[in-house]
Amino acid sequence: MRLPIGEKAPDFSLPGVDGKTHSLRNFPDKPVLVVMFTCNHCPYVQAYEDRLIAIQKDYADRGVQLLAINANETRNYPEDDFPHMVERAKTKAYNFPYLRDEDQSVAEAYGAHYTPEIFLLDRERRLRYTGRIDDNWQNPRAAKSHDLRNAVEALLESRAVSQPETHAIGCTIKWAKL
Repeated sequence: MRLPIGEKAPDFSLPGVDGKTHSLRNFPDKPVLVVMFTCNHCPYVQAYEDRLIAIQKDYADRGVQLLAINANETRNYPEDDFPHMVERAKTKAYNFPYLRDEDQSVAEAYGAHYTPEIFLLDRERRLRYTGRIDDNWQNPRAAKSHDLRNAVEALLESRAVSQPETHAIGCTIKWAKL
């Protein structure tokens, strides 16, 4: 079951490609956290990577922090393993932490289903938006609804998110337990 809008987000402690362990508690000064479930191999994720890097760059000075979490099983998807995550983060010059959810417990706790899938948290770490980044994964210039940016702006301006849920566009998370 997906984390309901308004609920407090489950904390976690996950290893990052930067050699550090990250949790929600590591960002007490950030009024907005974007927790996104992602991976290396998904073409949807790859299409959105540059947009996510741009969002982090555009909003960093306003206290927004993105956190990418890869929960895919790696027996059938070896390109999503930790060494490949390190390589991908370096190649794309990620400006946000990229974390490994090896036992898939964090993805399960959030109710994540897709890569990429967004969970936007306010200062109290309550879920205020979940779903897609925008409405056109293939062509950023053709996007008409910039859902994540709109939701981030709403939180930064202390407004309610006008559309708190959208359907994420992406690959399904590759579960080891199925």
